[in-house]
Amino acid sequence: MPESPEVLTIERLYGSPSLSGPAPRGVQFSPDGQRVTFLKGRPDEQDRYDLWQFDVKTGQQSRLIDSQLLQPVEAELSEMEKATRERKRIAGAKGIVDYSWGTADTLLVPMGGDLFLVTLGDGAPEVRQLTDSDAFETDAKVSPGGRYASFVRDGALYAIDLPSGEETRLSPAAEPDKAISYGVAEFVAQEEMHRFTGYWWSPDDRYVAYTRVDESPVDIIPRFDIEADKVSVIEQRYPRAGRPNAVVDLFVRDMATGETVEINWRRNDWGPATDQYLARVNWAQDTLFVQRVNRDQTDIDLVQFMVFQHPSKGVRLYEASHRTLDRQPNWINLSTDFKSLGDWGIALSDETNGYRQICLLPASGSAPPRHIGGDWAVDELKMASAKRMDIHFTGFKDSPLERHLYHAGIPALGGANAQLISRDADLAPSRITEPGKTWAITMAPDGKSFVGASSSPGQPPQVGLYRADGSLVAWIEENRLDESHPYAPFLPDHSLPEFGTLKAEDGQDLHYSILKPPGFDPAKKYPVIVEVYGGPHVQTVVNEWARVSDQFYAREGYILFRLDNRGSANRGKQFEDVIYRRTGGPEVRDQLAGVDWLKAQPFVDASRIAIQGWSYGGYMTLMTVLQAPEGTFAAAAAGAPVTDWRLYDTFYTERYMDTPEDNPDGYEASSVFPYVDNLTTPLLLMHGMADDNVTFDNTTRLMAALQEKGKPFELMTYPGQRHGIRGEKLQVHLMKTRMAFLERHLKDKST
Repeated sequence: MPESPEVLTIERLYGSPSLSGPAPRGVQFSPDGQRVTFLKGRPDEQDRYDLWQFDVKTGQQSRLIDSQLLQPVEAELSEMEKATRERKRIAGAKGIVDYSWGTADTLLVPMGGDLFLVTLGDGAPEVRQLTDSDAFETDAKVSPGGRYASFVRDGALYAIDLPSGEETRLSPAAEPDKAISYGVAEFVAQEEMHRFTGYWWSPDDRYVAYTRVDESPVDIIPRFDIEADKVSVIEQRYPRAGRPNAVVDLFVRDMATGETVEINWRRNDWGPATDQYLARVNWAQDTLFVQRVNRDQTDIDLVQFMVFQHPSKGVRLYEASHRTLDRQPNWINLSTDFKSLGDWGIALSDETNGYRQICLLPASGSAPPRHIGGDWAVDELKMASAKRMDIHFTGFKDSPLERHLYHAGIPALGGANAQLISRDADLAPSRITEPGKTWAITMAPDGKSFVGASSSPGQPPQVGLYRADGSLVAWIEENRLDESHPYAPFLPDHSLPEFGTLKAEDGQDLHYSILKPPGFDPAKKYPVIVEVYGGPHVQTVVNEWARVSDQFYAREGYILFRLDNRGSANRGKQFEDVIYRRTGGPEVRDQLAGVDWLKAQPFVDASRIAIQGWSYGGYMTLMTVLQAPEGTFAAAAAGAPVTDWRLYDTFYTERYMDTPEDNPDGYEASSVFPYVDNLTTPLLLMHGMADDNVTFDNTTRLMAALQEKGKPFELMTYPGQRHGIRGEKLQVHLMKTRMAFLERHLKDKST
């Protein structure tokens, strides 16, 4: 290791190779469990990904597909692909950004709008191009049985029979003039439900379920897509709060006969089709499970449809049962958890007991559900085995700051298997992964091993293959912090955060982290940057390797402070529900409690505290400075902020706020505009000029209001950029803009 650290520049912060080291993503096991595949950024271009494999038997890894050889010239993305990548938060990625396994030796790789089938053997992989069209093929999958490669093209669902190469359109053709498409996920499904697909294969390849999305009821919101050299008007179908949603219908096609039947998944007492959400669709054998959500988002219903072949009428489906999976007085949260347990039933998760817990639903409708969990949050169900009668899941049982992998048994329901597990004590979860870190887990198909990605504040992400008991088999990416690591020149000045808790006004614990400059002197007074997000479904105070930009702030002499206010994730419904019908209130009071704590510390200069955030964090930045006592903050930097919830989408906004018609006072109080007169803090606004999520008019309306009130502010806009600012050069520019602003207002004027 070098004896003295190098200067960490902004250019190096965002340059290649990544200072955090190589970080595999998109980790998957092959269907036979013999290979682990992943995407890895190139050392000379960290945002360009190639496809790699790790051989479980030999422990050897190799590059399967060089993205530059497969596609030397980066293709121009379609508008749908741009939007999808933005929804998945991979808009800045290049090369291979997605792939899926077929059989044990075939993979489907989309690139440049076309599809490639990769066949593995003893020698070099064989690559076969499946499509070659002017249109962009999206949402590509291999069917579970490996016979079909399916995709969406021009708003319709297609499949290629891989043995014959024959291509078939499975759905009707899209009708763009009527805003009708098939097999796609509508805007709110992608952005808010984390449902990125609109079609689902049955396990045996016999059936495929797909959506018909009618967006004609949705308002057209003209959006100016302002780039450096041109301006386009995008007529985006954007369902703002209180306005109509798309109508989503569901069909099942019999692949053997081509017959298609419609499934009536909606409830008659929930109102019109625009007021009901198709949240989740899952297959288990020949049974289709649909999770539906009402417009108020207080109920999740699980509906079970059985598929059978009528001797004369062909494929038919009937509703076998339905039950309320979760009901909440304020709102429900969705999860992607769904695992079949064969004849036993299914495993999911819900929050009926106040915290997300594993919910085991027996196939018998008369048997009550069983829950596994406690007063801590389950994160995700990873594996459920009917053969072994056990489950694996991630959660926060040991600490709200660390995600771990846990194992638990499944209770027997009586009969021949009653002796397996009969006592609740046998269901108690046991932790598998090593403490002191935060983990992300991918389970092997047989449940006997897993790939674990772990990190801590002093160790960047490491990826290994582990046995089911947590013992390491081999490193896939050790990412050792040795002399060859990209971060090695900067390691001597690496600072570790300190964690603690404060009390909210209702007595609940608020977790914070504080990062101090290297060579910290407790006798000195330091400026502070409060980094805020504060919104639902996000947790910022975690015992993991943080963004290296945190270290940059510390090296520049700033203390960096984060606090997870009430309303944020992984603390249970009581912690979240305080924001119901009034955002920007309890969260602001919690952040100000954090500022009060900071000001009481002898090493903090109370006159030099800034706050900054992006998206909900931008909203929180504005709401906090506009409601704080004058002089609380020396500067505020808000990026892509929501300024009025009436401008944001239905599914997200109405979950917390109801509709503007039902809660007009709450919408007014939760908007930034009633507080604009209070602005005395120097303010920097930043926004992408093609943002299709928090649309640019959120900021332009605030600009106009501030100008009308004679309130000065600074502004930085990014042509062609959406909700995130992508690309090395633009990230460098954004950071330099922030730093110049902060230095003007936080530098010590006495020196």
